[in-house]
Amino acid sequence: MPELPEVETVRRAISPILAGACLEEVEIRDARLVRPFDPAIVAAALVGERVTDVGRRGKYLIVGFDSDRSLLVHLRMTGSLRYAGRGALADDPHTRAVLRLDNGSDVAYRDVRRFGTWEIFEAGDLDPYLAARLGPEPLGSLSAAQLGGRLEGRRAPLKAALLDQRTIAGLGNIYVDETLWICCLHPLRVAGSLDDMELGRLHRAIRSVLRKGIERQGSTLRDYAQPDGSYGSMQDEFRAYGRGGEPCARCGVPLVRIVVGGRTTTYCPDCQTLPRSA
Repeated sequence: MPELPEVETVRRAISPILAGACLEEVEIRDARLVRPFDPAIVAAALVGERVTDVGRRGKYLIVGFDSDRSLLVHLRMTGSLRYAGRGALADDPHTRAVLRLDNGSDVAYRDVRRFGTWEIFEAGDLDPYLAARLGPEPLGSLSAAQLGGRLEGRRAPLKAALLDQRTIAGLGNIYVDETLWICCLHPLRVAGSLDDMELGRLHRAIRSVLRKGIERQGSTLRDYAQPDGSYGSMQDEFRAYGRGGEPCARCGVPLVRIVVGGRTTTYCPDCQTLPRSA
């Protein structure tokens, strides 16, 4: 579930704990986290690394080291981080790895469904890897015209195109539903059919929804929590996601659930209509 706002919230919270710290001990409890590599070898490779910064690219966390290597962390559906003083982490059967730092803190990676991944990249290898998989950051310098260029010629449904991380990075099911409700665009609209006015609305809505998600420190629906264990509150702001059958907050018509690109999708059939030619 963690999307750009949740991952950015985690980054901001964990950065003061990790930045400047040396990894004194690394314990990888679940081999799936680093497969196909041997967890003992990965753990040994991380010991002694000193963290220079914690970044984010799309839904990825990037832990940079003074060796110029990087640890790429993908939380996927249920991954999260927790921290506490040395030896004070709560017992948790879902803890998959633990970092013990020279500043007296322990950082645990927990993952209920075990889809998350850790991967070490040598200097110079990370940027090409991410560039091949991710489009631009939606809260960066991306303009409405550039967004249009990335959608141009796409025959896929608009929602599916926005979920494609190669279009723009960081959007997932939650924030796409919210975005499309805000800008009154149907999720089945042909992605490449938007005019300049519609692209402007879409661009503004994407940035507005993501910024609000970060301000609310993410959406806590099931497993997501911040590294100190507290919850986000963006779920209290939802106008579409997960609200199928409820009245639209704008027009009162019941919201409808459909499946787009294999994902449950909620929209308003009155506010988010398809053009007759679509």
